[in-house]
Amino acid sequence: MAEFDAPIERVWQLWADPRQLERWWGPPTHPPTIEKHDLTVGGEVSYFMRGPGGEESRGWWRVSSVNPPQWLEFRDGLARQDGTPNAQMPTTDVQMRLLEHGSGTRMELRFVFASRAHGAAGALGRV
Repeated sequence: MAEFDAPIERVWQLWADPRQLERWWGPPTHPPTIEKHDLTVGGEVSYFMRGPGGEESRGWWRVSSVNPPQWLEFRDGLARQDGTPNAQMPTTDVQMRLLEHGSGTRMELRFVFASRAHGAAGALGRV
């Protein structure tokens, strides 16, 4: 959960604008570059992250539900170097909700991991 001194529409832009998303999604040591960004049901987001040593990892989202500016739900996974989903790696289901809170907005995030072990590892490298 995070609280913002801004209206829901403004906070939604943190997700809707790929350049803003790049500024905060993922671990600080591995900033993402968004290559594709389609926040419609069935839409895809693809990205790569580059670490401090130049190592690169790729990821993807598949949007399952969206109702701007209140919520976004998607599956997040790792990709091969060519950008295709790596089916051998676990995925994470992500639910994001924006709620009016006082004069600002509360963002609630829920991550559903494939297993406890995946959750422990994933929690260290995400938002």
